[in-house]
Amino acid sequence: MASAEGIGSGFVRTAMSAPFLQREEEHLLAVSWKERGDEVALHRLAASHMRLVISLAGKFRHYGLPMSDLIQEGHVGLLEAAARFDPGREVRFSTYATWWIRAAIQDYVLRNWSIVRGGTSSTQKALFFSLRRLRWRLARNSEGLSSSEIYREIAQAVGVSEKDVAMMDSRLSAPDMSLNAPLSDTESDAAERMDFLVDDGPLPDEVVQGRLDDERRTGWLRDALKVLDERELKIVRSRQLAEQSETLESLGVVLGISKERVRQIENRALQKLRRVLGEGMSAYV
Repeated sequence: MASAEGIGSGFVRTAMSAPFLQREEEHLLAVSWKERGDEVALHRLAASHMRLVISLAGKFRHYGLPMSDLIQEGHVGLLEAAARFDPGREVRFSTYATWWIRAAIQDYVLRNWSIVRGGTSSTQKALFFSLRRLRWRLARNSEGLSSSEIYREIAQAVGVSEKDVAMMDSRLSAPDMSLNAPLSDTESDAAERMDFLVDDGPLPDEVVQGRLDDERRTGWLRDALKVLDERELKIVRSRQLAEQSETLESLGVVLGISKERVRQIENRALQKLRRVLGEGMSAYV
């Protein structure tokens, strides 16, 4: 087993020297923790399985993450397994805990291996952790296969599309690239990649200002509409504020007046609104 970088040798020795539990003793400890919340029993149960955590964490060391962090996340998975373990089932705790430990470490790797978050579905996880092994096996046993043929074989084995395989392979083979990295090694050229990311959209302060202006105009209009009587309000809403404006004739039929009278009422209402809105804007300025 590889040494755990960043972890004291004393910790590893203690974990590796913890006594194995017999099936009956393991069962009694699990029952004591499950039914009575006995933390001493939990500690003994967890301590006896830390070698399992270290062993599983070692299988993920090639992702370039600190071994100490992998073991810590595996320990979290071990405690989660202890919290969920049902001692009434005929299964050893180590068998049950292995899944939780591996899942906790895999989640940590997915969160921290790259600044670009990968897929989190079960198939995407399987692809992430199996791609290198499957590709190496296919390349070794099937000489002469092209990349597209290898992608096809892996896609069928994992149950994803060839496009997903190609994208994951690209992510695994290329390091993250900082947008603040310089484009040139010369000191005279201090340009960064970020400088060439053009955004044609409005600046954040412009977005906020536009939102505030819209809210302010909406408030002015809402207050101005209060000066209209019921008939004026209906005509203005139907003619000026509706998505599909009604005709003068159709409104005249609804209100029982001529379309010319509708036009006159609309003009009078709009004059009222202009006056009130002008007063509101003048007060704001």
